[in-house]
Amino acid sequence: MLMNVSNILGLSVLVGGPVILVGLGLLLAVGLSIAMIKLRVEQDPRIEQVEAALPGANCGGCGYAGCAAFAKAVVEGKAPVTGCTAGGEGIGQAIAKIMGIKFEVQVKTRPVIHCAAFEHQRKGKKPYHGVQQCSEANLVAGVQGCTYGCLGFGDCVASCKFGALHMDRGLPEFDYSKCTSCGACVKACPRGLIEMIPFTQEAMLVVGCSNRDPARVVREVCEVGCLGCGACAKKSDVFNVDQNLASIDYNKFDTLESLRSACEKCPAGALVVFGREKRIPVKDVYAKTQSDTQAEAQSEPVNS
Repeated sequence: MLMNVSNILGLSVLVGGPVILVGLGLLLAVGLSIAMIKLRVEQDPRIEQVEAALPGANCGGCGYAGCAAFAKAVVEGKAPVTGCTAGGEGIGQAIAKIMGIKFEVQVKTRPVIHCAAFEHQRKGKKPYHGVQQCSEANLVAGVQGCTYGCLGFGDCVASCKFGALHMDRGLPEFDYSKCTSCGACVKACPRGLIEMIPFTQEAMLVVGCSNRDPARVVREVCEVGCLGCGACAKKSDVFNVDQNLASIDYNKFDTLESLRSACEKCPAGALVVFGREKRIPVKDVYAKTQSDTQAEAQSEPVNS
């Protein structure tokens, strides 16, 4: 009899234990479900809509970690609908429609480089056998005479996900038809030579130099470096000279032709034009304009 009782008790413990555990599990699950419902934060459905409209490049050009973060920022009013540089105007219009606001066309910004010296125009170059990267060569003294100019190893090219850059005689060349203005090349340059500027015209004037040393030193290290002479600034207030280096105020920039007299005064050849297809020395741009004008004049019929 005692044996039967102990067997029954043992069986009850064996069966009852799991049942209790299952019961507790069910209670916890129900509790968690209720808590999730009570504490759930409703997400604005526009976030998913905006993210779906984005190209999914996750390039970071908008200033956020990825497309999802950017979409959330747009809906929260922390980022503009035009913030997706990879998507361009079309994506901006789509996002504006989702947000129910008017789309306004923004001036396109594009990268340019403040160095006009091709490899053969750089003086004082020495053999460099280290890692073939600008970020590494920049740590080594004496790689080339100019400590401001492009090193030519193409870190900016490697950083571009869109194939919008290639090296040409030691300088990066931009293909703006592929460029999304994501800014990766700007971050990749260890010397800070690449800048995003507003392209109010198809072709923009740029000071192709970053050297702030006195003119004598610049001449010793570069054939086309800015001398800081101020000849351009004397002809136009679009130019400014500070610490031996000229710069351009793009808020005042109008057309290339309006700056012809100022550009023609530059004795160094430091001014370059960045167009849709390639970089051109400003003197060649004006020479082409003059030849085109002459050709047109010659082709005009003479009235008898």
